[in-house]
Amino acid sequence: MSQTNANNLDPEEIFEALDPILEVAASLDLKDPAGVQERLREVFPSDGPLVSALEETLLKAREEGNLLPKEVGGIRFGRLAKDRRGFSIDVVEMDGPGPKHRHPKGEIDLCLALEGEPQFDGQPEGWVVYGEDSTHVPTVRGGRMLILYLLPEGAFELL
Repeated sequence: MSQTNANNLDPEEIFEALDPILEVAASLDLKDPAGVQERLREVFPSDGPLVSALEETLLKAREEGNLLPKEVGGIRFGRLAKDRRGFSIDVVEMDGPGPKHRHPKGEIDLCLALEGEPQFDGQPEGWVVYGEDSTHVPTVRGGRMLILYLLPEGAFELL
C-alpha cells in the first residue's frame, strides 16, 4: 500500500472510520451506480455514527490546515492515499465547477456541507456515485462542500 499526504497529516484516524466503507465499496458493482448509491446510503447513512465520525475527523484535519495543502483556481485539495484497499482517496473543497473528467472505473463520493445548502451535481449532502466510463464537470452550487473522492484503482482522466 502506497500512501502520500502533505503537511505530516497522519491519515490513520481517518482510515479507522473509512476502512469499513472501503470494504463495502470494494464489493459493489459500479456498473449500477444508482444501486451502489442506494446501498451506501442504507449501510452508511450521512447521520449515522461512522459517517459522523469520519466527518468530524476530516473537519478537524481541515481546521488544522493539514487536509487540503494544494489549491488551483479556488479549489483546495489533498490526497490521503494513492492506494488503500484498491481505491485512491482524495479530499476536495469547492464551491463551483471543477475540471471535466472521466471515471474509467467509476467514482464514489461522500459530500459534506460546509456552508449554505450546497448540492454536488444537483444532489444534496451525502453519497454520490458515478458508474464506470462516466464523465462530468463536478460542480457545487448553493454553498461550499468538502468531498471525499474514492476512485477504484485510482482511475481518472482529465478531459
